[in-house]
Amino acid sequence: MKKPQRPSPAIRPPPTPQKHSICRKPALRKAFIPKNVAEVLNWTTLNLPRSELSLSLTFPTGQTFRWRKTGEQQYTGVVRSHLISLKHLEQEDGRVAYCLHSSRNADEAERDLLDFLNSGICMSNLWTEFSASDERFAELAWHLGGARVLRQDPLECLMQFLCSSNNGIVRITRMVEYLSGLGNYLGNVGNFSFYEFPTLELLSQVSEKELRDAGFGYRANYIVSTVKGLQSKSGGGVEWLASLRKSQLKDAIDALLTLKGVGPKVAACVALFSLDHHDAIPVDTHVWKVGTTFLLPEVAGTNQTLKQSSRVAEAFVSKYGNYAGWAQNLLFIAELPAQKLLLPANLHTAKYKKGLLE
Repeated sequence: MKKPQRPSPAIRPPPTPQKHSICRKPALRKAFIPKNVAEVLNWTTLNLPRSELSLSLTFPTGQTFRWRKTGEQQYTGVVRSHLISLKHLEQEDGRVAYCLHSSRNADEAERDLLDFLNSGICMSNLWTEFSASDERFAELAWHLGGARVLRQDPLECLMQFLCSSNNGIVRITRMVEYLSGLGNYLGNVGNFSFYEFPTLELLSQVSEKELRDAGFGYRANYIVSTVKGLQSKSGGGVEWLASLRKSQLKDAIDALLTLKGVGPKVAACVALFSLDHHDAIPVDTHVWKVGTTFLLPEVAGTNQTLKQSSRVAEAFVSKYGNYAGWAQNLLFIAELPAQKLLLPANLHTAKYKKGLLE
């Protein structure tokens, strides 16, 4: 298959899961698809109802920037070396099915997909637990069910969030697309080209100047420096990142902070979305707003310093426990403009707080 040219560099505008939270492994079976669709794509159903995985609340909401909407209720992306589409099947009550476009090993693709989707964690159990102690969470979960936390490849996740520093989703996506284009071409779905994320060795071949010319700005230095830092790790940078899955959260955060360009928020994102630290709390302006409104009202109106952000993160863990990061993820999504449209006005943070005070 001929590899197309890499995406244009013109970016600048012209602790271990608890037993009660484990679901049985999702069963795989062939989906019932209308004949005209089945002739084109072969879909396999996962035992993941929409309440366990909502594609629109999981992929375009800021935890990954490599998945594209390629059809009605359909998203396409790459898991390791597998090019995969996911979609909701309305004729099966919104259950999720997948289609494998490109893979070296179909059996391995299934395992990698289920791992990527964090399918061993049962959201309904978590949501029940969180809702019991938080009335607003219970109401939000009814509208935003299925907002799942992914288990991404650590290197891929780290590179994506290095691009996110003081950046918007559209520009982050373009930067991540540029980096992805350094990897092996896997194919096209819709109007999008998809690539296997580049190895550390391939990333090391990109110069800071090339990234700056591509519009990365100061983030170019972060990426180049972090790649060099990872290559210097004894035993290998990829292995070093993977080892942080077995560390305590504080140790993992401290280790990530040694990499240039990684601050507390980026470190927490990488820990939550790729390193199995389900109690990691990335505190951005949205999470700060929620935390100071509902968990630490005495901090509301103060500057968002590192110390105060740490207090907010601790408050989330105190409220929601070992899987606080999953609760934080839903509360963060509820603050995004597109997702706010799905909510009744009385659940918006400001109006809900006003209702409590009246």
